[in-house]
Formats: sequence, structure tokens, C-alpha cells
Amino acid sequence: MLSDKVREIVTLNHQAVLTTFRKSGAIQMSIVTVGVHGNGVGFTTSPGSAKLANLRRNHRCSLMISQSDWLDYAVLEGHAQVMSTYSTPPEELRLTLRGIYRTASGKEHPDWDEYDQAVRADQRSAIIIVPDHIYYGNAG
Repeated sequence: MLSDKVREIVTLNHQAVLTTFRKSGAIQMSIVTVGVHGNGVGFTTSPGSAKLANLRRNHRCSLMISQSDWLDYAVLEGHAQVMSTYSTPPEELRLTLRGIYRTASGKEHPDWDEYDQAVRADQRSAIIIVPDHIYYGNAG
């Protein structure tokens, strides 16, 4: 479950660094745009990305969300729920992708039908990071 503090940090700061694990066990880092989604933090990704391949193989991951000045941050250690056309009913995936767009961008899309068509054509997946452990930092 996300604390109010994490919800506030994510609502104010949508850029994050995701850490996943390669097949070799080495870490792989990606910059993602995130938003609160249910009891986790979500983002979307296209097929063929290293982060998606890594998360399908190993759901463990970490996500660091920071202020733009890097002073205050939160790190979520947990696991990813991967929602894709292969594993999720179409309507559930459509609504989840829309929800992540809303919270990650902070606005409504001007044409939801166009958005739905674009993410369907791109076969985008929704990734929800559900934390098992959260810690905070203040570098200032």
C-alpha cells in the first residue's frame, strides 16, 4: 500500500528511474514517466524494451522517484505487475492504460479513441510497481 507521502511525491514528480535485472543478474536501469495507480505506481512501455523483457522474466524491481533537484526522493522496492494484451482482458488493459496516462501526465487526453487506437497498435503494456518496502531520502 502506498503511503500519503509516496502519493504526494509521485503526484508532484513524474520522472523516475526503474531498476530491473538482466538475465545475467546484472542490473538494467531505465528512465520512466510514472503516475499513481491503485496501490502502486504505474507506467507504460512498448514491446521489445529491455525493461519489459526483464520484468517478464523477473518481477523484482526498484523504482526511485525524485524531485527535479534530487533532494527529496522515495524508493519503492517490490515487484511489477505486467499487464499486456497476452495476459489482461482488453477492457481492463484499456482502462489501466488510460488511468496511467491521466496520473503520469496530470491531464486528460484530448482524444481518448485516438489514444486507445495508438496504444493498441503499439501493443503497449501497463506496468504497476507494487512496493514491498519503501524508503525515503533527503540529500539536502
